[in-house]
Amino acid sequence: MGENGIHTNGGDLAGGILRLRCAVKNYEWGKVGSDSLVAGLHEANSGSRVDPAVPYAELWMGTLESGPSHVVPSAENGSGSVTLKSWISENPNVLGRTVLEKWGCDLPFLFKVLSVEKALSIQAHPDKDLAVALHREQPLLYGDDNHKPEMALALSPFEALCGFVSLQELKEVLESVPEITELVGNQVADKILQVDEGDGDERAKPLVRLIFTQLMSAGSDATKDAVSKLTNRLRSKGTDGELLSEKDGLAVRLGRQYPGDIGVMSSLFLNYVKLKPGEALYLGANEPHAYISGECIECMASSDNVVRAGLTPKFRDVRTLCSMLTYNLGYPEILKGFPLSPYITRYLPPFDEFEVDRCDLPSGESTVFPAVPGPSVFLVIEGKGKLQTGSSQFPVNRGDVLFAPSHTEIQVTGDNNEVKLYRAGISSRFFQRKIDEED
Repeated sequence: MGENGIHTNGGDLAGGILRLRCAVKNYEWGKVGSDSLVAGLHEANSGSRVDPAVPYAELWMGTLESGPSHVVPSAENGSGSVTLKSWISENPNVLGRTVLEKWGCDLPFLFKVLSVEKALSIQAHPDKDLAVALHREQPLLYGDDNHKPEMALALSPFEALCGFVSLQELKEVLESVPEITELVGNQVADKILQVDEGDGDERAKPLVRLIFTQLMSAGSDATKDAVSKLTNRLRSKGTDGELLSEKDGLAVRLGRQYPGDIGVMSSLFLNYVKLKPGEALYLGANEPHAYISGECIECMASSDNVVRAGLTPKFRDVRTLCSMLTYNLGYPEILKGFPLSPYITRYLPPFDEFEVDRCDLPSGESTVFPAVPGPSVFLVIEGKGKLQTGSSQFPVNRGDVLFAPSHTEIQVTGDNNEVKLYRAGISSRFFQRKIDEED
């Protein structure tokens, strides 16, 4: 054992810091072969060759059992690989007292990289109470009882749908898209058109729920016919030289990817968000969303619960999705982060389970990640350099994923290149609240 009773077998480098081998997910919507950032990082992380014909969608870093990270065996002892979760269970003190008391012997967050070529499903994640109920009633579909708030931090230009549009924009959609009225009927559409802006969103929400539920629940044949009419009409406008709006152009793209899918039409109800690199979007429980294209860092509470209802060949739980949504109206908040130091930017969504730090380190420079009361996971996206904790120093390279125990100060120094890395850890707001409660 090392200091503080921490086992030093496996990929332990210094002070309990571990190198990790991480799981990759080859979902069909991912970027293919070497076009995928996930593929390149997975190759660097695992030594596996990239298959040029396979989509590489997600790199998972954490303890979730459906895609666990493994501790890299040490060259000295040749020990077999163990999961990070198993290692933490043998060394629970690495999490810190506060984290251990709150979440037990597990990481409360899952850290990911996504490479999106084709739109993901229109979906939402349940709150804690609903997650418990869904897991109890349908454990094969909903494999755990945890909620799943999440955040996407753009690495490239990144497109997403998120939350319902404003009441005014929804009225404009209903007035300009006759195919929606064909599916839901004039009576429902007229109710929304008659809501006065001064009445506020609270009066509109039940009506938005009604029309969205009827839209998503429409029969298969009627849906295919309406979506075909919509996309053909929009394509004809474009062919005739008439400029399509961004949302109309997106509907045409989605129609090519998912012909006849109700998600093509329901996308018009949702905000179309275009993130620049370095901007982030956070998604609370029961908010509808779909990622469209691009590459991002994603962090979330450690769960795999997804309720889907469109743009997917997977199981659709339309009734659950439509009943769980908040139906909040308006454009979502975009996080730009705030500086912790000259080279580190923090993204702090309103969730206890996680925060994310972005580090852009110029050639030859150094920066310090201060010790925090909980564990951290680091991912090197680009470049190579050195990491130092205490008196120990070791090299880091693109694709390296590192686990750092609580109360570990880490200094990073770049070699003759720029180093870009990301850190996921438990929210500093959570720790501050605990300190305030104890005072």
